[in-house]
Amino acid sequence: MQYQDIKTELSENILTITLNRPERLNAFTLRMKDELVHALESADGNDEVRAIIVTGAGKVFCAGMEMEPEGGGNLFGYDDAEGMDAPLETIRDSGGELSMAIYHCRKPVIGAINGAAVGVGITMTLPMDIRLVAENSKIGFVFTQRGITPEACSSWFLPRVVGRQKALEWVLSGDIFMAEEGVEAGLFHSAHDKSEVVDVARCMARKLIAKSSPVAVALARHMLWRNPEFDHPLQAHVVESKMIYWSHSFWDGRDGFDAFLEKRAPRFETPLSEVPKQFAFWPEPPLE
Repeated sequence: MQYQDIKTELSENILTITLNRPERLNAFTLRMKDELVHALESADGNDEVRAIIVTGAGKVFCAGMEMEPEGGGNLFGYDDAEGMDAPLETIRDSGGELSMAIYHCRKPVIGAINGAAVGVGITMTLPMDIRLVAENSKIGFVFTQRGITPEACSSWFLPRVVGRQKALEWVLSGDIFMAEEGVEAGLFHSAHDKSEVVDVARCMARKLIAKSSPVAVALARHMLWRNPEFDHPLQAHVVESKMIYWSHSFWDGRDGFDAFLEKRAPRFETPLSEVPKQFAFWPEPPLE
């Protein structure tokens, strides 16, 4: 796919994806969604990519949905939808499609939020593993003030990130708040000078991948997102028992312990592309 609304750069095994509509404050388009999903899925299958950073070109991260789509048409893509019972495929939320692509990705994803992030501009970051933000950035879950409801799976992610009470305050009011409040609430890992956000994100990415196994990172990432949703810790115990057995006996753990005892750097040689993407203990619900 030839990208128009984003650009990508791979360096030091870190893929940087940049929302690239600075003249429109990186407003989110259906094309941008398709390009982001494609870039994430391509990165997931590329063993050269160890971590992903998402940032914005220009002075903001993303000002929300593009209100004046190029070529006209419904801004949410509802051109073929009719009636209250429109088929799901005609009304699927584009932000949610992106959120699911991030959720399914097996590489760590870091948000380098270099300025204002409003609406889908902030909800798209919730499935990211770590969010860094520029100081004094304006943030807003503004949906109720536009007469609509939250999207991008944010009703699932946001309460898990900051707790239900803070999520309700931000979403029900729809008010803008500053990045520093987001740091205090746990929405962001930390705030930095605008000029330093991407550099800090690269330092964080290098930290995550410098000494770790790509396979172990991918599996641990999914375990920490999925296992807390189990009804009982015994279910997590089952997953962990299988995962540590498989990783030690068949994947990178085979050399990890030998290397530790021999006081040498481990050889993590298992291609992530050879490890299953889906496991029976994490069933994917039907889209219906």
